[in-house]
Amino acid sequence: MFIKQYPKIFLQKKHRLPKIFKQEGKRKSIEDTVEYEPQQPDESHNITIHVKKARGGLTLYKPPKLEEKLVEFLDILKKLPIYRTLDEHKTVWKMLKTIPYLTCQLPEEHLKTLSKSVISETWVKGSTVVGNDGFYIILKGSARPQTKVHGNLIEENESTASFIPQSFQEFVSEDFKNFIFAEMRTPSRDTTLRQWSTFGTLEVAAQTKSETKEHSVITEEDCEILKIPAKDYARLKSEKIKLENKEKVKLIRKCPYYEEWPTLSIYELVALIKWKKFPPGHVIVESGKIISFVAYINSGYCDIYRNIVGLTKLQSKKVKKIQKLVYMGRLKEKESFGEISVLLQVPFTCTIVTGKEVEMAIIEDKDLFELDPVTKQLMLHTAKPTFGHLTDDDVKNEYLQREQKKEWKNFKDKTMKNSLYYNGIIPGFGKWDHCWTSIPRNLKDTLVSY
Repeated sequence: MFIKQYPKIFLQKKHRLPKIFKQEGKRKSIEDTVEYEPQQPDESHNITIHVKKARGGLTLYKPPKLEEKLVEFLDILKKLPIYRTLDEHKTVWKMLKTIPYLTCQLPEEHLKTLSKSVISETWVKGSTVVGNDGFYIILKGSARPQTKVHGNLIEENESTASFIPQSFQEFVSEDFKNFIFAEMRTPSRDTTLRQWSTFGTLEVAAQTKSETKEHSVITEEDCEILKIPAKDYARLKSEKIKLENKEKVKLIRKCPYYEEWPTLSIYELVALIKWKKFPPGHVIVESGKIISFVAYINSGYCDIYRNIVGLTKLQSKKVKKIQKLVYMGRLKEKESFGEISVLLQVPFTCTIVTGKEVEMAIIEDKDLFELDPVTKQLMLHTAKPTFGHLTDDDVKNEYLQREQKKEWKNFKDKTMKNSLYYNGIIPGFGKWDHCWTSIPRNLKDTLVSY
């Protein structure tokens, strides 16, 4: 029995079956193929999806639609501004930034401030909305203007401009007006104001009955209209003006010539001030010319140069006279210049060049001449000519000192170079190998300044 089973303990040779060849099927045509559709995630066992659907919320796989955003926007606007959260204020601001009528007419900082006070008003069908107390944007529904709107947008600009706020008229070009109202009309001259259309004004002023009708509309269905109160915009502008005036008063007060000035006189200057920036290297005024404004430096500095006749050696051992500018000093922040030159029409004795970007508060000469005589005499009494203490001898001495320093430096460098070369010492070459990566090899000029 053992002898019969003994051979089975050894490895047996495996017998391979013959290969079966399969015939290739015919390729399917494009018409017979079915497009592959990606499988949607299985939501049957996700309790979060069912809860959100039951409550009317958003699903996890679909972004919020514009209609849903608008519903959320309207819900926030129906709250009083004091009851809105920070996130809700941020949502209102983001939605207002998507309205081109506002972004092209209001700065971003103004729009952000106004977004904290905007409200939504509900008007039933057939109501008359008078828009002379604010700027209105239709969020839902439609309305029609009370005034007659002409079909020709180019010839009748006054009628079409009635729906652009008066405070923005000077900033909006004619092409932009035509584009706006061409979009609001249909080819059949339909003047209906629909969603995102605007009307009203941000200008607070006493208006006549005709002007009131220009900003009025009649609702053709129940409407939700966003309102930006004109009083809030006026208050925003007044606060901005107050801050700017405060900065101007602070700047003038710190200038040396105006430290003892009375407050009323300073406020007379503040009303005439304009801000202006100059790039580096800009020539404010040249020597021998009358400046056209009085300047108060808020940031940056200006260099002062005086003209002098200098001598230059030519290659033919001749000497030539040329005009040279000699640096004599600097005007720093919280300093002023130009008072004497403008009021007395006296030419400047120096050239003023900006050293870097300079921001100045300037008063133009035509505005300065309209000041009352007391203020002008006070300015003449306290102000002094810019670097008027410098004499011609001071300029010559400064020029000679600079030329002597320049000649001494050239002589010293040439002597050191000749001495080193005479003794066989060439900077960068020799028996010492320092491996200085900052010193280039094979120098053509052997004088290296470290």
